[in-house]
Amino acid sequence: MRKFAVAALGGTLAGVLLTSQIAGPLVAQEAEKNSSVYEQLDLFGDIFERIRAQYVEEVDPEKLIESAIDGMLTSLDPHSSYLSPADAAAMRVQTRGEFGGLGIEVTQEEGFVKVVSPMDGTPADEAGVEAGDFITHVNGESVLGLTLDEAVEMMRGPVGSEIVITVVREGKDEPMDISIIRDTIKLTAVRSRREGESVVLRVSTFNDQTSPNLEEGIKKQVEEAGGMDHVNGFVIDLRNNPGGLLTQAIRVADDFLESGEIVSTRGRDPADSERYNATAGDLANGKPIVVLINGGSASASEIVAGALQDHRRAIVIGTKSFGKGSVQTVMPLRSSGAMRLTTARYYTPSGRSIQNLGVSPDIVVAQPAKRPEAESEEDLPARPLRSEADLRGAITNDAVSEDEQKIILEEQKKAEEAAKLRDEDYQLAYAIDILKGLSALGPKE
Repeated sequence: MRKFAVAALGGTLAGVLLTSQIAGPLVAQEAEKNSSVYEQLDLFGDIFERIRAQYVEEVDPEKLIESAIDGMLTSLDPHSSYLSPADAAAMRVQTRGEFGGLGIEVTQEEGFVKVVSPMDGTPADEAGVEAGDFITHVNGESVLGLTLDEAVEMMRGPVGSEIVITVVREGKDEPMDISIIRDTIKLTAVRSRREGESVVLRVSTFNDQTSPNLEEGIKKQVEEAGGMDHVNGFVIDLRNNPGGLLTQAIRVADDFLESGEIVSTRGRDPADSERYNATAGDLANGKPIVVLINGGSASASEIVAGALQDHRRAIVIGTKSFGKGSVQTVMPLRSSGAMRLTTARYYTPSGRSIQNLGVSPDIVVAQPAKRPEAESEEDLPARPLRSEADLRGAITNDAVSEDEQKIILEEQKKAEEAAKLRDEDYQLAYAIDILKGLSALGPKE
């Protein structure tokens, strides 16, 4: 017994000694790291005071500090930034669905401002700004070297005032000047309509109104169609949708899923990871869904597309999405401003991170460039061929009643109307054709 006790005591002493030997250097390293941080903060204070005392002109200390904070945040990634009290208030207004400006969602790439997407019906959209455009100048002044917030500030101004932005566009040899009149941006988050028997849901942003607008739009279109039996499916158009609120993306995906994971977020600390699951209830009643995406579909749009794709609830068509797979948390500060900080990455139900990769469509369908106007008769399309019914003296079809002939002619007219849509919006027409095909197959047994 005594030998056992001595052996145990010896083991304990050895353990204490070993722990001390390991912990000592770790504590010293941590102390050295903290000391270095404090030295850098002292350096910051020294530079701050020298600027205040010796700069050629008097400076505003508050602006200096705000610029330093913003520089620290923007050095992390393109989406982290400092929001002044005015910017924080404007952001809160924007998430409610109404704000002043041009109506474009932007990011920064290679020192220039890149348009993620123009918002539907806004001054930028109507002026011809396109997703992927690089803004190089604002009113003739270069934005190269400015932070994203500084460039955005240059584009702000009173409602009704004019701004000229210079953009570089892929496929164009020369930069273009685009004149835009600033306006109050009132966003309709979801616009709904019917194309034949298909319901088209155009989701332009994810703000507080998105899910309620979506539910109202579906209800209205289904009622006008005469019930769900007269609807062959739904197109969720997320093209050029720059994203918005994570909570709304989750609600929209949940509107079409009965169960399972919608999205998960994973931060630096595993304990902060969260998983969001769907609840019972499908607004589409099991009908086929096609999701449309393109390079302007970002963030919340990618969450919805990825969730419906992974659950095989929808066919995703179009072109690869933008690839913003990070989550920003807006943290209020004592100054009434706020800090927008990237705190997590999000993952689709299958565990995909789409950061820098985007959501790949199930079927790649590019939007063809618009054909130039015909300049001569030779450029005009050939006349449609005549049919049997156009021939003089053609015999009638006695095998089909007048009512049946009427139905056939109506179906032909619908098909011709659908064909016209291909010239206006090829990707949407393709999506509707897919819904027709899925509807013709009938429900799964």
